[in-house]
Amino acid sequence: MSSQEHTVRLPLVSDGPLDPPREQALLREQCPVATAVLPSGDTAAYLTRYADVRALLADKRFARPTAEDDAARVAPPGGGGIAADGAPTVIPAKGEGHQRWRRLLSRYFTAKRVNLLRPGMAGTAHLLVDRMLARGSSADLKAAFGFPLPVYVICDLLGAPAEDRDRFSHWSDSFLNVSRYTREQTAAAHEEFTAYMAGLVSEKRRRPGEDLLSTLIAESAAEGEGMSDEQLVFTGMALLVAGHETTANMIAKMMAMLLSDRSRWERLLAEPSLVRTTADEALRFDANLGAFGARRYLDQDVEIDGRTLPAGTTVFCDMSSANRDATAFDEPELMDLARSPNPHLAFGAGPHSCLGQSLARTELQVSLETLLQRVPTLELAVPVGELEKLEGLSVGGLSALPVRW
Repeated sequence: MSSQEHTVRLPLVSDGPLDPPREQALLREQCPVATAVLPSGDTAAYLTRYADVRALLADKRFARPTAEDDAARVAPPGGGGIAADGAPTVIPAKGEGHQRWRRLLSRYFTAKRVNLLRPGMAGTAHLLVDRMLARGSSADLKAAFGFPLPVYVICDLLGAPAEDRDRFSHWSDSFLNVSRYTREQTAAAHEEFTAYMAGLVSEKRRRPGEDLLSTLIAESAAEGEGMSDEQLVFTGMALLVAGHETTANMIAKMMAMLLSDRSRWERLLAEPSLVRTTADEALRFDANLGAFGARRYLDQDVEIDGRTLPAGTTVFCDMSSANRDATAFDEPELMDLARSPNPHLAFGAGPHSCLGQSLARTELQVSLETLLQRVPTLELAVPVGELEKLEGLSVGGLSALPVRW
C-alpha cells in the first residue's frame, strides 16, 4: 500500500464509542499520508503518524483554512457553517498579526493565572454535585456536571451571564457542527451570536469590570493599538465556543474512559495524587478528539514522509491517531494513569496550539478531584457499548453519560 494509492473516507468508523477506528493503525504503519474523501466529496491529505502530525501543526507557515482560502470543504453543499467553510479573517490566521493577538491573550491563560481560578472552579464543581445528588441516585453526568462547569468558568472569565448558557450551547453547536444544520440555520445562529457578543463588548466599553473582555479593551489600547470592536467580538465568540464545548465534551469522555474499566477509577480512589497525570492521559487516550482532526491549508509546497503535497492542498492532521503512535508512546493502547512524560497532541503544537490548555487541564483536574471526593461509588448506568457519540460535531464527544451511585 502506498500513500498515493490509498484513499479513506472521513470520518472513519470505530467499533465502539470509546474505540479508535481500526483503520488508523494500518494507516500509521503502511500509509501515513493518505487521501481522504470528505462528506462534501472534496479530497484532502490525511496524516496519522505522530512525527508528521506534530511537524505540520508546529509549522508556522501554515494555519487552519480561512473563508478566503480555496480549501476543501467538509460539509455537503447547503450544509455546515464556519467549521466547514473556514473561519473569517477578522484576526490574521498566521504571521505577526496572529502572534500579536495570541500574545495579548496568552498572558491571561498562563498556569499561574489559571491556578488563581482554581478555588472558584472547585466551588462551582461542588455546587453542581450538590444539585446532582439532591435529584436522586442517577444522572446524565454530562448534562448535570460536565457541560455546566466549563460554561460557568468561561462566562465568569469573559464577564458573560451564565444564565444564557443554553443559548451559548446552541450557538457553539451550530458553529462547530458540520452536518446537523443547514447553511441558512448556521448563518442565522452566527448572526445572533455576533449581535449578542457585540452587545456584550459595547457594555464592557461603557462599564468595564474585572473580566477578560474589559481587560483586553483597556490593555490593548494602553499598548498603542487597541483591538477593534470587530476583533473583540470575534475573540469573545472564539473563547466562548472553545472554552466550553471542547472541555464539556472532554469531561464526559474522560469519565467514560475511567468508568468503562472500573479498575482505573479504583486506582484513582486509592491514589488521588494521580489526578494530574490522569487528566493528561485521558487527553492522549481519547479516540474521539474530533471527526476529522486539525485542518491546515498549504499555500506552498511541503514534503511529508517523502511525498510532496502541492500548494492548495488541505491537510487533516489526526491527533487521536498520532497520540496512539508506538514510535512516540510506550504501550500506546494502554491507558496508563501515571504516564509521564506525556507529549500528546490533544492541544496541537507550535504557534497555533490551544491558548486555553492550562484552563482546560485545570478544569479536568478539578472535575476529577471533586467527583472522586463526593461520588466515589460512581459507575456507568449503561453498558459502554450503548454510549452514543455526537454526530457531525468537529470536536468529538458523547451525547450523554448516564451514571449512578
